Amino acid sequence: MASSAQLPLLEVPVPDSELDRCLTALDRFLGLLGFRQHSLLSATASWLAFFLLAVALPLSVIEFSRCDGCDKYEIETFEVQITVSQAVVAAVSLLCLSRNLRKYGVRKALFVDRCHGHTAQFRKLYIQKIRGFYYMLATWFGVCFLLKAAREVARLIFINHGSWWLSTVLFLASLISWSYATLVFLSGCALFNLAGNLLIIHFENYGKILERDLDVSVYIEEHMSLTHDLSKISHRFRIFLLLEFLFITASQFMALLQTTENQGIINIVNAGDFAVLSIVQLVGMVLFLSAAAKMSHRAISLGSIASRWHALVTCNSNDVSGSGILDNGGNTESCPPVGSLPAALSESDLESSDYMPLAASLQPVSSTSSYNRRQAFVVYVQSNTGGFTIFGWMVDRILINTIFFIHLSLVFFVLGKTVTITIR
Repeated sequence: MASSAQLPLLEVPVPDSELDRCLTALDRFLGLLGFRQHSLLSATASWLAFFLLAVALPLSVIEFSRCDGCDKYEIETFEVQITVSQAVVAAVSLLCLSRNLRKYGVRKALFVDRCHGHTAQFRKLYIQKIRGFYYMLATWFGVCFLLKAAREVARLIFINHGSWWLSTVLFLASLISWSYATLVFLSGCALFNLAGNLLIIHFENYGKILERDLDVSVYIEEHMSLTHDLSKISHRFRIFLLLEFLFITASQFMALLQTTENQGIINIVNAGDFAVLSIVQLVGMVLFLSAAAKMSHRAISLGSIASRWHALVTCNSNDVSGSGILDNGGNTESCPPVGSLPAALSESDLESSDYMPLAASLQPVSSTSSYNRRQAFVVYVQSNTGGFTIFGWMVDRILINTIFFIHLSLVFFVLGKTVTITIR
């Protein structure tokens, strides 16, 4: 009777309802920005709102901002290109992410259903990561909003439209348009970052799975599931990352050309939006590139974790032939216990993205057959590291460093063609 009375309590766990509330709130937040396009009506309304707020409204502000004596600022020439760049990267974010949410839903798009709600630890970590999504988005948006507001105030002071009420309306309209387009862009980048962080939870948990006294086939199956999920997230987001990267790169070089080729006065009034746009786009690029690189290095690090697990289990085995322990005149020099092996890692290594701790509760196995199966498992993991790829190109530190130096070379090339120093 006592056991039957406790069954209803186990059917509705509290962490599940809390996670469901977090996902529902996230879905509603994305729906307010237009990412939830589950029907033709909602898709039409979303893109109509995007056209009005991200395209028509800023172009109207530019049109009504014309005034006598403002030619020296060249505001119209700069701001049209800034509006186009801002709208394009936001449209890519809205198009790609709304397609994923419409096709898979918010739970499957974020790989929340992977553990099927059976592990309370995952649910708690999921909630922490989702709340971190709001904190990260609010932090970066708040910083960029302050910069944008400061630039608009400077423009309001230096450019007189003849009417304070018209200047105030243009000021508010410009902030509303910029806030919407920036939120759409940064939300898309932060959502991909969230999906990567949720998947990384399972990569970090893989070391704990190795603690259990399970068959090697279970470890292989779990590794295959992890690499399969990583392959799916690469397939779903590769177009988004590629298009955003290309358009952000083109936008940055366009801004560099416009400011260096210009023969007039460059100040915060006419070119301040170039700085704000560059900061917003670079923040978005850092968000999705860091998440992609972190997933790749988590996947690569599984090889070292598996080999370390194999070495520790073998050294703690009592079987001489299976563990490889040498017999020296009847005295066996065994390996130290699992928990006493020194890590030999610096503080910076402990904080790196590819470090995963391996706990000490490992069960020794004493058979040559088990040793061979563990060895085959290690070879399999090291041969199938995987990683986040974009059409075959793995996004890792090497690729990011290559991109950085290519961009740096192009920047110096543009500066060499546009900036000249006259020596008398």
